[in-house]
Order: sequence, then C-alpha cells, then structure tokens
Amino acid sequence: MADPELAALRAARLSQLQKSGTDPNGQSVGSSEDAEKRRAEEQMRRDLLATALEPAARERLSRIALVSPARSKQIESILLRMAQSGQLRGRVNEEQLINLLEQADEAQKKASGNGTIVFQRRVDADDDDDFDL
Repeated sequence: MADPELAALRAARLSQLQKSGTDPNGQSVGSSEDAEKRRAEEQMRRDLLATALEPAARERLSRIALVSPARSKQIESILLRMAQSGQLRGRVNEEQLINLLEQADEAQKKASGNGTIVFQRRVDADDDDDFDL
C-alpha cells in the first residue's frame, strides 16, 4: 500500500472515530475541537523537547517516564519553561539532565520538609528546689 493511500485510510478512520466520539485510543472525547487542540499542544511539546534535548538526554527522559510518569512530566515542564524563557543555551545533554533531576529532587525534599520532629525542652528559671514555707 502506498503512503498516500495509507494516509487517506488513517484520515478516514480518524474522522470516523471523531464522529463516534472516541479518540484513536478508544477514549471518549468531549468535542473534536478540544481533542484537536490537545493533540496540537502535545505535538508542539514533543517537538520543542526534541529540539531542546540531545538524543541521550531524550532517551533518559523516556526511561524516567516509564518508571515515574509524574517525575517525567515535572522535568518536561521545567525544560519547556526554561526553553520558552530563553534560559537554555544550546541543547541539554544527559549530564545536564541529571543535574536538573537532582535539583528537582532537592527542591521537592525541601518543600516537603526533612521529616524530622525537633523537641525543645525549656528549663524554667523558677524551678528551684527551695520552697518557701
């Protein structure tokens, strides 16, 4: 099957799924405009990450996503903010990604506290054993 035929089949199937109210993954979609907007944003996010990360760093981030999707989304959002604000100078390599992961981990530990409870006992100056009777 030629590529144009395959593309036409995919487009027909996608329009059929959109009319039935489901996306290609079989999930229900509220409206096709919202779904299209989400797909466009996701594609833009992937494109931006592809240009901002070196292949080794992108591979590490994808492995992190397998283990901890929340951590991966957190790092992706940090990288996207940095790229949009112009803080990235060149492509991020694997070592820089590891440093970013460590910084995010330290920030998360500081935000949640260190988990220890400190008891301070006071000594009153009036606690003498001398009782005046």
